Amino acid sequence: MSELCDQNAVDLRRMIGSKEISPVELLDSCINRIEAVNPTLNVVVSECYMRARDEAKAAEADVMAGEPLGLLHGLPIGIKDLEATEGLRTTYGSKLYEDNVPEQDQVSVRNVRDEGGIVFCKTNTPEFGAGANTRNLVFGATGNPFDPMKTCAGSSGGSAVALATGMMPIASGSDYGGSLRTPAAYSGVVGFRPSPGVVPAENKPTGLLPFSVLGPMGRNVADAALLLAAQTSVDPRDPFSTGIDASLLDPIQDADLGSIRAIISADLGAAPVSNAYRALFEERVSTFRHVFAGAEDRDPNFEGVHECFEVLRGVAFVAAHGERVRTRRDDISPNVVDNVDRGLEYNMQDVADAHVAQTRITRDWLSLFEDVDVVICPAAATTPFPHAEWYVSEIDGVEMPTYMRWLALSYAPTMAATCGCVLPCGIDAEGMPFGIQVLGPPGADRHVLEVAAALERVLASNPRTARPIPNIAQLST
Repeated sequence: MSELCDQNAVDLRRMIGSKEISPVELLDSCINRIEAVNPTLNVVVSECYMRARDEAKAAEADVMAGEPLGLLHGLPIGIKDLEATEGLRTTYGSKLYEDNVPEQDQVSVRNVRDEGGIVFCKTNTPEFGAGANTRNLVFGATGNPFDPMKTCAGSSGGSAVALATGMMPIASGSDYGGSLRTPAAYSGVVGFRPSPGVVPAENKPTGLLPFSVLGPMGRNVADAALLLAAQTSVDPRDPFSTGIDASLLDPIQDADLGSIRAIISADLGAAPVSNAYRALFEERVSTFRHVFAGAEDRDPNFEGVHECFEVLRGVAFVAAHGERVRTRRDDISPNVVDNVDRGLEYNMQDVADAHVAQTRITRDWLSLFEDVDVVICPAAATTPFPHAEWYVSEIDGVEMPTYMRWLALSYAPTMAATCGCVLPCGIDAEGMPFGIQVLGPPGADRHVLEVAAALERVLASNPRTARPIPNIAQLST
């Protein structure tokens, strides 16, 4: 692939600033790719191309006039359809908001615009972000770029597929139980879950719960870090947004892996993982574990994490969607209904116990980093499944007790308020992308990104672990 839209965001931003390319031609390249591939994959669900072209022309004029340029100046960006965008339809993947056009941007989007990003489209998501399958009752399912009949996971699946197929150089996402990380793994791109508050989320119904975060996606770590630098700010409406980590504003440098101590865990001691993915993870780790100062096989303590996650997620869903399910149940997707129904079955003792368990999980997680730097584990439990199914119902013949259980590899770290980066790590036996997580304690965002950037370089040097690239010609109409 040699089109402008396939190049990395950091390089494109440099070329815009040095007048090697025009923001207008970059935008046109992205739109052309969308028009070629979107009919096959159903990624972009709303667009404002005319407005974006006007903004791209203005961005070009600013470059030519020598005006100060923002971090993202002239870069087209897709916004996940859970984030409010002024003047651009925002449905949250829900029929209840099918015609909703916000009058203003939410803070994360405004920050991107303020740094020169050109918001030109919205990417598909499951309804209200519920479920790791980007499928909803408004737009339908988004296909995986390596097999359009399979899922790209969710809830940031549209953004992940858009990046993998060159529709845009950067895209936004969000993450509760793995909504940034699992789609990144299934599409062969990078997703970064920041620590709570790094990207302000001012509209959360349960602001004192730290688990849902906004964050960046890119085709590599440097691109994701560039977007994160633009997204981050302070907003007192998010109780966890108390200050800016100034280190996140600087370009990412590779960590010295020879001084990094890693824990290696195939299942975090708690997550269901298919036998095939356990073996694949072990094989892939064998290709890079030698680069670390130490790589110890050890499981964190996530005892009780499943019940803890289910209860606290139930609290969040009843708070956000309880009234909608009561009054519009037939218009809402089954994953949202399931979360609310199960949430209402818990009592005060369950909620109290979940908070106690979550506190212990976080303290145990923090204690790990007294003698190690990162934890590395798979990003998903099994190969992508057909998107006609809502979720993974069984793994190796073992039935999953809830629709979320197969995501324990990502929701367990969420309960510890971790930050984490997913890296592409080749393909699995089915020819589908395989990804790994690099996880750290809350507040270690810069460190995790630097370790991930260095490991990314190691993985890219080996054909078995390099980032897979979808066949654009086969996807084009």
